[in-house]
Amino acid sequence: MVHAFHSSNPIHLVNPTFTAKPGTAKPDRSALAEDELNLVTLSVQLPDPEDDQLPELEFWQQIDVAWQVCDRFDLQTEICRGRILRAVRDREKRGGDGRGTGFLNWLKDREISKTQAYSLIELANSADTLLEEAVLQPEEVNCFSKRAFIETARAEPEVQQMVSDLLKEPIDAASPKRRITQREVRQLQDEWTAMSSDLLPLAIREKAANSTIPARYLTPLVREMEKLPEPHQAVLQSEVAANPNVDTVKQVTAEARYLAKYLAAATQVQALNQSSLDLETALEEALRIGCLSSTADLVNQAAQLEQTIAKLYTTWKRLNHLAERVYLDSGASTPQLRLLLAQLQPLCNEQLELNLGDPNSNFSRMIRLHISTDHLDDPIDA
Repeated sequence: MVHAFHSSNPIHLVNPTFTAKPGTAKPDRSALAEDELNLVTLSVQLPDPEDDQLPELEFWQQIDVAWQVCDRFDLQTEICRGRILRAVRDREKRGGDGRGTGFLNWLKDREISKTQAYSLIELANSADTLLEEAVLQPEEVNCFSKRAFIETARAEPEVQQMVSDLLKEPIDAASPKRRITQREVRQLQDEWTAMSSDLLPLAIREKAANSTIPARYLTPLVREMEKLPEPHQAVLQSEVAANPNVDTVKQVTAEARYLAKYLAAATQVQALNQSSLDLETALEEALRIGCLSSTADLVNQAAQLEQTIAKLYTTWKRLNHLAERVYLDSGASTPQLRLLLAQLQPLCNEQLELNLGDPNSNFSRMIRLHISTDHLDDPIDA
């Protein structure tokens, strides 16, 4: 019922022969016939959703099979496209201008973003590495969903080996080959993190080993603790070691998250760098009275406000510069353009006004901001 691409090497791309027109450096794709491309057609037959005679269980089984076929084909396609993109990039490096202009033009011609292209190249590189190092066999690629394969490719070598071992464990006689899902890969990643991280006390790792504490709770803790300096790590480790249970792990994970947010934002707030404030002592006091979350958000919002003020000022200066340029270029022959400038004038003044909400509503508020600086006449870039 379902037909899909199959070959002895499931991620091998048939290499079509392109013939360029005389005098052209690249093939004319519009002149290529479909049979010259030797394309593989994916055909999926779906169950009729209006067939009342079809049992629900069978309907969903057929849908699941069709979905898996498309998922596999999508994975193979993207690996192949990544290899193509890598070949084009490397070719342009050899014969191009050294800045990758040829490659970028090639991407633009096919409406592919640079980010998307390098994501596909990374996928192809990961696939090649997994195959070359014999972590996976070519035919085993079909056992992965696309997301599961990408998750595996990004995992540590130890986790990749665990995935490879899992593939060799048949589920039952009727299903000799496993199908690896993203959830299974993440579970293995969580288990490896829980067993191997030195940031977790031994008592916690032992509980993870016997499944007393699920590994999925420990990975977020490790990720957050990695962002902290050693003194803060030690404090959190002692808290977890004193009460090695799920509730403590959740609480310490939240503390680690807020600590990281506080430490990252505090160094960005100029207002905090202009006094004798001891950030560490302030942090200890927030911890002692139980308001670390609010303090971290307070500092983070302050950092965002300062960044907003800086952006507001540069945008305001740019607006004034453009308004002056348009005023000099316009005149009596452009009355509507002059009217546009007049309407925008309140935003060019030192005091800005903005009405938030419907003026006829009780919730409407007039916001006034005054911009004052010692260097109002500073030139700004065009």
